Amino acid sequence: MQRKNKRILTGTIAAVALGAAAIYFSGKTYVYRALYYNFAGIDDNRIFEERLIPAADPQPWPVGSNYNRKPLPGEFNYNLQELETAAFLVICHDSIRQEHYWNGYGPQSKTNSFSVAKSVVSMLVGVALKEGRIKSLDQPVSEFLPEFKNGGKEKITIRHLLAMSSGLDWDESYSNPLSMTTEAYYGQDLKALINRQEVETDPGKTFHYKSGNTQILAMVLEAAAGQKLADYAATRLWQPLGAEQTAEWSLDKENGTEKAYCCLYSNARDFARLGQLYLKNGIWKGDTIIDPAYVQESLTPTGLKDELTGAKGDFYGYHWWLIPNYKNFKAFYARGILGQYIIVIPEKEMVIVRLGEKRGQKKGMHLQDVYDLIDAGLGVCK
Repeated sequence: MQRKNKRILTGTIAAVALGAAAIYFSGKTYVYRALYYNFAGIDDNRIFEERLIPAADPQPWPVGSNYNRKPLPGEFNYNLQELETAAFLVICHDSIRQEHYWNGYGPQSKTNSFSVAKSVVSMLVGVALKEGRIKSLDQPVSEFLPEFKNGGKEKITIRHLLAMSSGLDWDESYSNPLSMTTEAYYGQDLKALINRQEVETDPGKTFHYKSGNTQILAMVLEAAAGQKLADYAATRLWQPLGAEQTAEWSLDKENGTEKAYCCLYSNARDFARLGQLYLKNGIWKGDTIIDPAYVQESLTPTGLKDELTGAKGDFYGYHWWLIPNYKNFKAFYARGILGQYIIVIPEKEMVIVRLGEKRGQKKGMHLQDVYDLIDAGLGVCK
């Protein structure tokens, strides 16, 4: 028996060594990091290089007279804790009405927003349009990125990227350590990864959620603005909106490229400003940050069917998720894979932010916890 166990151990060590060697010689050394950390988390700014998004001239949120007066419904509170919620915040009529934190997080805690960052990139596209740095959403990407001038990529426009209809072959897999998404998260050369993509289908035909689309938009913005994405976000969004805390955007390597499709770190109060800006149609305290026409266009359903499920195209705009009708209200929201949300109900002048480590079950193109959060917010904002 002892000899047999020794053979098994020896075989296991040999298999691991061969696997490690195969990874090394394939050039996919990011897999080591992916396997070590196992799965992305909300505190991953501790393991990646970051570019700061400095705050300046903070504008603290007013606190409503009924702040935290209404207790959270028992089942809702239980669900928040089961989903390992870090923050839950409700803004009504421009002031904080509900605010709760768990598991050691607080008002100044920075956590990963994951794909909420995609909506921020869309907002920055709107800023660049207003400034004339982007002339039209129908501009070919190749006018900004020479690598897109052939191979069918020359047909791809900024609009195609915003609508998740580029037709590129990005592999949106979160469990496969060899996927493009895993390489984007743990690798160290985002631009090379982007340039490896090939055209799979004609652009503009169907919706297919792919993080690579957002990363390309960020590269377009960097070329159009002539500065790093985080720096552009700081001067065009973060500082004009009066953010109270410096935010962070993860990079692929030191002094590298922002992981634009994810990995913007901030707190619930400052994330709420982004929802409030869209609630106010791109206008912040009288200043037009984003042209209202772009805001409305980005919140209009693309009409594109989901390539994977065939769902009708009323659930997505330009990097914003849309709920056309829930209890007679319209809602739109930014969302991250672990249940990060900035939810806006315009008719109630309400913004909800939830940050945490798990999300609810899928319900069509949306998630059950999104509806639960809306219900809780409606209770607060009566």
